[in-house]
Amino acid sequence: MEEPRFLDVRDVATFGRIPPCADPRFDHRTCDYWEDADGGSKAARPSWLSAAPAAPPTRPRPALADNPFAPAPKPVVEDPFAALAGDDDGDDGPLGTFAENPFAPTSTRERPLRVGVPRKLALLDRGRGVFGSYAKVLLVDDEAVAYAQFGPLSAYPRAIRLRELYAQLPDSPLPAVITCISTTTEARRRGHARRLVEHVCDDLAERGFAAVEAYPDLTREEDETSAGRPIFWHACGFATAVDDERFPVMRRELA
Repeated sequence: MEEPRFLDVRDVATFGRIPPCADPRFDHRTCDYWEDADGGSKAARPSWLSAAPAAPPTRPRPALADNPFAPAPKPVVEDPFAALAGDDDGDDGPLGTFAENPFAPTSTRERPLRVGVPRKLALLDRGRGVFGSYAKVLLVDDEAVAYAQFGPLSAYPRAIRLRELYAQLPDSPLPAVITCISTTTEARRRGHARRLVEHVCDDLAERGFAAVEAYPDLTREEDETSAGRPIFWHACGFATAVDDERFPVMRRELA
């Protein structure tokens, strides 16, 4: 057997490796349950697997010269600092990119995928250039056997809302969260999910997080919930931070 491999979901190819849910009513690739606190769903929605359409082109404004009621244009005054102006997307401040200064440090932030990709992939890629990947897939013998979704608490409004129910949880530092952990039906009970959680926790520690939380839903069947059961999290080194019969909170401090 080959060594297990961990894939960050960062493009269409790795998005295509996300394994199916054990319950066919749901689909990791079309789930926005955690991202949308009011209307999010875990349901399988095949239409979401097609690429998101490009935004319609904006209609150009007519030139002022075509408007007989417009004031006369102001005379153009040469700006001696024009060479330092920022680029067209407005990301740079009034001093621009400093491309003219060979001694200034340069940095380029990767932009999230938004157009031409499935909607869920755009959601998973929101952290590009700042946080990094929001999802990982575990491969065994090149077969996808487990999936995890995670990220900063701020990325998941439903997690924020759930966490606000418990005043005893620490406000600082805010934890990262693992919102989804699952294995395929064929790969159950082989330790794959625990191995993937351990890898995610190591990754989150390297990204600077001091703790990570998970929020099991004990009102649903095991295959229907996205966050496992407390007994699973205990095996992964998590403690029960809030002992609730419906919505417990599991927490692990990261070294």
